[in-house]
Amino acid sequence: MGEYTFETRLLHNKHKVDPATGAVCVPIQHASTFHQSDFDQFGKYDYGRSLNPTREALEDVIAELEGGAKGFAFSSGMAAISTAFLLLSAGDHIVITEDVYGGTFRMVTQVLTRFGIEHTFVDMTDINEVKQAIQPNTKAFYVETPSNPLMKVTDIKAISELAKEIEALTFVDNTFLTPALQKPLDLGADVVLHSATKFLSGHSDVVAGLAVVKDEDLAKRLGFLQNGFGAVLGVQDAWLVLRGLKTLHVRLEQSQKSAIKLAEFLDAHPLVEKVHYPALEHHPQYHVQKSQAAGPGAVLSFELANEDALRSFVSKVKIPVFAVSLGAVESILSYPAKMSHAAMPEAEREKRGIKNSLIRLSVGLENPDDLIKDFSEALQSIQQKELVLQQGESS
Repeated sequence: MGEYTFETRLLHNKHKVDPATGAVCVPIQHASTFHQSDFDQFGKYDYGRSLNPTREALEDVIAELEGGAKGFAFSSGMAAISTAFLLLSAGDHIVITEDVYGGTFRMVTQVLTRFGIEHTFVDMTDINEVKQAIQPNTKAFYVETPSNPLMKVTDIKAISELAKEIEALTFVDNTFLTPALQKPLDLGADVVLHSATKFLSGHSDVVAGLAVVKDEDLAKRLGFLQNGFGAVLGVQDAWLVLRGLKTLHVRLEQSQKSAIKLAEFLDAHPLVEKVHYPALEHHPQYHVQKSQAAGPGAVLSFELANEDALRSFVSKVKIPVFAVSLGAVESILSYPAKMSHAAMPEAEREKRGIKNSLIRLSVGLENPDDLIKDFSEALQSIQQKELVLQQGESS
């Protein structure tokens, strides 16, 4: 199957047809336990937490798409991330992207610290800052690129090379771009992580996490942890992610096209202070993104003058849902300060540039012109409100 292009492999992989029946969908195997016909030699499947045929199909598919040795499916993105962190031990140190997802921030700062795992947050776009953060006990680099929510882009290859010099692991959260646009393992990373809740499944109907590792030794270690910790993905959810994956390419391609159009509209709008999106040429890491990914993705964030303006905008906009999450068929507006990054104290958010006037947009499959019209009207209403206030003050 390796000779096919990515979009064909989404549909035509080794789980294309069920060998037992010829069914064109992977069967959902609900069994929690499996009969063993031999007293001394157990079969491939013995207990549902350790291995299940439906979950295994998803794990095989994501490993193939990311170009890794083995895939692992977890009950959520955070379960995948947390289990990967269990590769570390007390006394180890992590260098981590500063504007990382709030759940990862919470795990690193409030849980891993209790187990004696230290961390340093850095601006990973600055390789010198990353070098300075390295300590004798640094065992992992945790990269999120583009980062959430400021869309900063980290050079995966450069970080992976640094990690190899000191025999540390490189973890990359690839949720925003997916293997359709970015292949961290090909760039030198050791572990790729996903909230499969987002673009991979793509329909706001499942919570899931995935991990893919580069080599067999790491696969054994992470497999041991997946079984030991046990935060595995249920079979119904594994099937939903498999179904979502089939349309990943067309969904992401359409959403990305619309996101570019929206970003350009917002960037030119007088009421929008700043747009964070790696497709815009003024983005500081525009060239890094172009060199390591096949596109900018479908998530962007933008800032208005202040929190009041943002509140007005959200109250007037009609098409996107205002919700936690991203990567779905419908456009989703999120407010990082109170949603994805609520776990991050305000002072920490401000320090990272995650302002109260910042909003994140995940662009869905609507007609982009409808979205532009909707946004335009919502922004216009802010302008009118400001004019009324100014007139009130002057009179």
